[in-house]
Amino acid sequence: MDLSLQNKNVSFIWSIADDCLRDVYVRGKYRDVILPMFVLRRLDCLLEETKDAVLEEVRFQREEAEFTVLDSIGLREASGYVFYNTSDWTLKKLVKTASNNRQILEANFKAYLDGFSDNVKEIIEKFELRNQIRRLVQADVLLDVLEKFTSPYINLSPHDTLDPDGRKLPGLSNLGMGYVFEELIRKFNEENNEEAGEHFTPREVIKLMTHLLFIPVKDKLPPVITVYDGACGSGGMLTESQDFIIVSEGEIKSQAAVYLYGKEVNGETYAICKSDMMIKGNDPENIKFGSTLATDEFSSLRFDFMLSNPPYGKSYKSDQKYILDGKDVLDGRFEVLLKNFQGELEVVPAIPRSSDGQLLFLMDMVSKMKRLDESPLGSRIASVHNGSSLFTGDAGSGESNIRRYIIENDWLEAIIQLPNNLFYNTGITTYIWVLSNKKVPERKGKVQLIDASELSQKLRKNLGAKNCEFATEHIEKITQIYLEMPNQGISKVFDNKDFGFYKITVERPLRLAAQFTLGRMERLRYVPGLREVMEWAYEKWDDEIYTKLADCKQAIEDYIESEEINLSPKVKTSLFTAKTWNGQRDLMQVGEKLSAEMGQGLWMDFNKFSAALDVALKKLDIKLSASERNQICNAVSWRDENAERVVKKLHKLKGNQLSDLLTELGTTEDNLPDYGYWTGKKAGEWVEYESDSELRDTENVPLKEQIHDYFVREVRPHVADAWIALDKTQIGYEISFNKYFYQHKTLRTLEEVTAEILQLERETEGLLKRLVSFGGIN
Repeated sequence: MDLSLQNKNVSFIWSIADDCLRDVYVRGKYRDVILPMFVLRRLDCLLEETKDAVLEEVRFQREEAEFTVLDSIGLREASGYVFYNTSDWTLKKLVKTASNNRQILEANFKAYLDGFSDNVKEIIEKFELRNQIRRLVQADVLLDVLEKFTSPYINLSPHDTLDPDGRKLPGLSNLGMGYVFEELIRKFNEENNEEAGEHFTPREVIKLMTHLLFIPVKDKLPPVITVYDGACGSGGMLTESQDFIIVSEGEIKSQAAVYLYGKEVNGETYAICKSDMMIKGNDPENIKFGSTLATDEFSSLRFDFMLSNPPYGKSYKSDQKYILDGKDVLDGRFEVLLKNFQGELEVVPAIPRSSDGQLLFLMDMVSKMKRLDESPLGSRIASVHNGSSLFTGDAGSGESNIRRYIIENDWLEAIIQLPNNLFYNTGITTYIWVLSNKKVPERKGKVQLIDASELSQKLRKNLGAKNCEFATEHIEKITQIYLEMPNQGISKVFDNKDFGFYKITVERPLRLAAQFTLGRMERLRYVPGLREVMEWAYEKWDDEIYTKLADCKQAIEDYIESEEINLSPKVKTSLFTAKTWNGQRDLMQVGEKLSAEMGQGLWMDFNKFSAALDVALKKLDIKLSASERNQICNAVSWRDENAERVVKKLHKLKGNQLSDLLTELGTTEDNLPDYGYWTGKKAGEWVEYESDSELRDTENVPLKEQIHDYFVREVRPHVADAWIALDKTQIGYEISFNKYFYQHKTLRTLEEVTAEILQLERETEGLLKRLVSFGGIN
């Protein structure tokens, strides 16, 4: 399209806002009128030629065929488009027949809107145009707006015309009209910077994404191409992809038929996108309204190319009920098949934390990749994300599972770091992920990272947070680096496994000392989880609490509320039950009997203490439940690093039992202590100790390294009694650009800094000294 014609049309339409809306809307709200009216005028122009044919079809259906409901198929055929208008009105006719009566004009205009096909009515509804019409009528500017849009000095039809002065007004093709429309969107977004980045991705970023998607396979494109964007916004990525491919305007110049599909959750933006599809001759029914995460209208489709800029750092809690029911995943897009550490396949959730759903959009696209038996080219994806998608989430988390699933399936080709402040509403670092399920041989098993953070040029004027942009040469350079895949400079190539790690759990033995004392016995008076409340109540009412619990209930509830103590209904009920109080008092009395029997000596070996306790219980003929016994032990014991290790279990391992364990752990008998099996006193006896949760630690071991080798080198020299809890091992994946591209800058020496200060002082001819002297300091 002629750029001067585009600018002329944009300027003319922009002037409508300034001329007609200045006193009715604030500048940031001009779009509420201009965009829907612009769409209406374009559709009106397209329908003008076939208006009589449509009205004749309406007459035929009503009078001759006697249809009670008009047949939309016949009306589409009459209009020549997928939309139509059955009213007698056109925008020009509305202007020509307008009177000074605002109410009549409003009624006629509404009749015109009511005549549109349902797909256009949906756009009108999402634009909330009827509300704007009411406001324009009240301000008496509706006719002015209509006159401007139907002016003979602007041509929004596809055919050449002459203006009243005899000058030629070239017609606008669907593609050209789309350019004008998108330029208007861009300008309105600039005027409303706080919303710009929500639904509008900078055009140069989209161009880079289309280069990365299409250039590598430009000679292998199928005759029919499908493109999908699950967060399509105003449709810029979809239409830019189409423009990049088509034979007349695009860079690839393919003769393929391109079909666009998308979904958008914002009503106005959805209307813009669907309008753009109509304007450019695409099927508007392929654009769906609603949340991509909540429902999947395209579940039966697979796409050749997918690209998206999903919202990041945005909660998806409102959609969570469609994704999860407790711990059960309701949507198959968001669960994946992965091997656990033992090599067994498991279905695991691929669901990130509810505060940030960007990776769910990526999983939506992954679920729509074409299998290679469906298409030799497979599918290619380009998706924009912030840094959290690279590293947020520990091993076994939803985020890590998503990264692992993509990388272990060898779908991740490259990640490109973009400059900061490239987007309109955020200055944070962003990245383009490029995925393919048909990698070329040299990319198989590899991931390329490109640091393009310094490849940009500054804008003369900031647009919101955006202060820089890609020039054409930057896009070409990044594309070339991506295609050539060098392993140097701002491009680095890694094996898939370089991003993976084992998260191992390192345990240490529990060491407990024990001693019966009066103070420790007193702890048994209270349920551990209710100790604070029960202790307060006992101090206040003493033994009367056992007989007057009901009378104390309100005061206890007031205390709980004042101290903001959170108790579940079940726990709270037990607090006001006499059985709870009496049971704890009885347990305390048992503890006193045991103390008298065993004495108040200090035990540094809890294993011996536990055995002596069982002897005392038997001697006193006291029977305790496991929980009651544990409560007594917990009350009279404490962690002490000088105490003996607490034995959990003694294992008798001989013959096949021992060999099976060694096979399971993948180790030798000499190394069994590194896995928590320590040599016992007798032959074939192995001791397993209780682990101390407070001393538990984790280590991330690279996938390319043996866990035991890492443990022996990094852990064992520092902690002699530690072991690996191999059954708790998780596999995770994360990608850190800083780790691979950070370049340390050596700090200047003190001498260099001093010399610079002295030089600056000489250059200012002692100005600093004079200023200090002026302040009274010599």
